[in-house]
Amino acid sequence: MTLPVFVLRDAFSAPACATSAAMSASPAFSVGSRPQLPASVQRHAFKAMRLAAGDEFQLTDGRGLRVTLRVDDSEAALATVTEVEHEPQPAVRLGLIQALAKGGRDEQAIETSTEIGVDAVMPWQANRSIVQWKGSKASKALAKWEDVLVAATEQSRRAYMPQLEGLHTTRQLNAWIGEATKRGDMVIVLHQDATDTWGHIEQKAAQMAATATQTVRAQSASATAGPTVWVVVGPEGGIADEEVAAFVQAGAASCVIGTTILRASTAGPVALTLLSHAIGRY
Repeated sequence: MTLPVFVLRDAFSAPACATSAAMSASPAFSVGSRPQLPASVQRHAFKAMRLAAGDEFQLTDGRGLRVTLRVDDSEAALATVTEVEHEPQPAVRLGLIQALAKGGRDEQAIETSTEIGVDAVMPWQANRSIVQWKGSKASKALAKWEDVLVAATEQSRRAYMPQLEGLHTTRQLNAWIGEATKRGDMVIVLHQDATDTWGHIEQKAAQMAATATQTVRAQSASATAGPTVWVVVGPEGGIADEEVAAFVQAGAASCVIGTTILRASTAGPVALTLLSHAIGRY
């Protein structure tokens, strides 16, 4: 049985050079040590889940660090580190570019996608998005998305929390797609009127995974992350034809999944599940 996992949110503000490997070697997380547990972890572990002496749980920085601890005294919130490990990044990462959608369907999409194993998430202000992130609302909405990702990471007991990108407009996303495809990423736009089949897309993803896996094996553990397969999902009104055309011209592939129309909250998770199988995760 897997152990409960709690995300160390303070790790998000750590400098980029402070890698998980370096953090795992710090005295705070050495085997036999008793680290000071954040208040949020104490509340969740000892108040909500009622972990008692002898129970085990894990901490993660969301970047691959996984620290196992054994509870010594739940009243005093004391626990001893029994194991410190760092999980490697996947050879091929999965990303979701989710258009803002009404009714919380965008949040449903990123929550389920996190449980499935998505590695990066980007909010997109599509032309047909009814929901608008403007001014102070944008920062609050982005913080809410982060809360969703943290909770889903803990629920699925992952050591990696999806990287949350900033909000992109259609114009910004179009430029970003051009850069992403040039560096070797694959971008898939889900659209009901696309002519390309999902089977063709899966073949490309599988070939990318095979090549990336061979590259990882040939390189050192400190090598940079491999390519990412991104799935672009539109809002409840669908992606505008001009948006699809611009994205394809920038280097994306347009594809349709099946014969039914999926909601904004389900299209991404379905595509990511199929991709996970294609690249060998499932």
